[in-house]
Amino acid sequence: MNSSHGTNGKIVMMPLDERPCNYNFPYELGKSTDYKVVRPPLEWMGHKKQPADTARLWTWTELECLRAKGAVLSLDTLLYGGIVPSRLHELDQAEIARRMEQLRQLKEQNPELVVYAFQLIMRCPQYSSSDEEPDYYADWGREIFRKGYLEHLDEEHGLDPAEQEELSSINARLPQEVLDDYLGRRAVNREANRLALRYVEEGIIDFLIFPQDDSAPYGYTARDQRLVREAIREKNLGLRVYMYPGADEVGCTLLARIVNHLRNTVPAVYVRFGSVEGPHIIPAYEDRRLYETLKYQIVAAGGMIVSSQSEADLVLLLNTPGEKMGEAVHQGKPSAGYDTERNLVELVEYAGYLLDHYKHSGQAAEQHATVSNDAHSVMSTVQKRRPAVAVADIAYANGGDLELLSLLRQRGILYRLAGYAGWNTSSNTLGTVIAQSMIYTHYGMTPEHLNFLALRYVEDFGYDSVVRKNLSNGPIQELGLDKFLLDGPRGHVSRIVREALEQFIRDHLQQEGHSIRIMDCYMPWNRMFEVGLCVHAD
Repeated sequence: MNSSHGTNGKIVMMPLDERPCNYNFPYELGKSTDYKVVRPPLEWMGHKKQPADTARLWTWTELECLRAKGAVLSLDTLLYGGIVPSRLHELDQAEIARRMEQLRQLKEQNPELVVYAFQLIMRCPQYSSSDEEPDYYADWGREIFRKGYLEHLDEEHGLDPAEQEELSSINARLPQEVLDDYLGRRAVNREANRLALRYVEEGIIDFLIFPQDDSAPYGYTARDQRLVREAIREKNLGLRVYMYPGADEVGCTLLARIVNHLRNTVPAVYVRFGSVEGPHIIPAYEDRRLYETLKYQIVAAGGMIVSSQSEADLVLLLNTPGEKMGEAVHQGKPSAGYDTERNLVELVEYAGYLLDHYKHSGQAAEQHATVSNDAHSVMSTVQKRRPAVAVADIAYANGGDLELLSLLRQRGILYRLAGYAGWNTSSNTLGTVIAQSMIYTHYGMTPEHLNFLALRYVEDFGYDSVVRKNLSNGPIQELGLDKFLLDGPRGHVSRIVREALEQFIRDHLQQEGHSIRIMDCYMPWNRMFEVGLCVHAD
């Protein structure tokens, strides 16, 4: 099925920053729909610590929203110039309020515009690094985090003597000017969070997500999250404002939500786990059991969990660990529980069963329709009985499960899925695959869908689980480089990454009549953590 791009109107997308996960993923998913998704030119988006020109972005947003059906807006980009600049800016509350006020014009000029927005609560990393934080965080980051953590813990439960001694030591060493700068910016950002709630109250923002980029149980971020959660309750906004773990997937989530809203549909999702303990595991980098976040991710995208496969538009299979979640780079030597406390074989066989069984059921129903001349009723039955099948690969953090890839290939269903993701955190993966597969339920196996599926395979399996590790531990250093500081976005490193990924494609992804070509490969932030790819599936 091919989509007719733009035939049903326009959706305006303001990404969180210029990285592919934020700038490209929602846009590429939009290509499968019959809506025209528009985004600002890449050169307007700033670069890492360099903020975007917010005045220019506001002007672009106002013009594009004049005749749009809906808008998905990162408030961090429109207020601060991006996710990293939100941690570095020198803006005061008055300037933030002035910038936020421009949201009102969008609805005044186009009262029918549906506005979905998202805004982070400023994180507080536990480590000392200035890669994405103020320069002083390289020297004092760990101390800033521990000060906030211990003070919050003291308020809630009290400190033991060792903890009290640690807090006293930090207070004696941490420069006051560093603390004042950090806490002053947090105060401004906290007021921006509260201001966003007011715009929801007034109906200017129709739906808002506060993704939890930092999920520590105590500390400055946890305190701010609690204040925002209390304000949501006080204002009775619990059904219009969500807060749950995530960040870089939210653009995809809200794109799916707006497509579902405009099409007046609520996809029914049946979930199935690859391990008994899967629903109860607390994923790495998150603060709650997986199933609680999963429920948020599905309803945030505009869907609803159902209790049986027969009710489902979409069957979401979750490849979960059998015990504590590990890192993808260590999957060659997992603990015994990864193999004994989960059943990946059954999960893949179930996926194959659904895809094969319902294909055959559909063919039988169509033959019956030809005989009975009752095609309309039969096709309605076929649609109800043929759920899409997607896989959320969260057995490991920061990469796909290579055993899963092998089994999907053996079963012959690699290119028949409605969605796949296995990157970064559990929430990043969930939001991406849920959005892709919900869009698939509307538009089917478009060429654009197949390209995005191939992208996930090349990036999540090939780069995150294999190439990044292999190159970061030795080859990069042999070039006189560091994995946090390469030789430019399109330097020699990008070329050897491309060569390694092309070999991975030849070895693992060419089958079932499909092949994948890499059209572009670059290193967006001049480091090894992420890669920028454009691929085409034939």
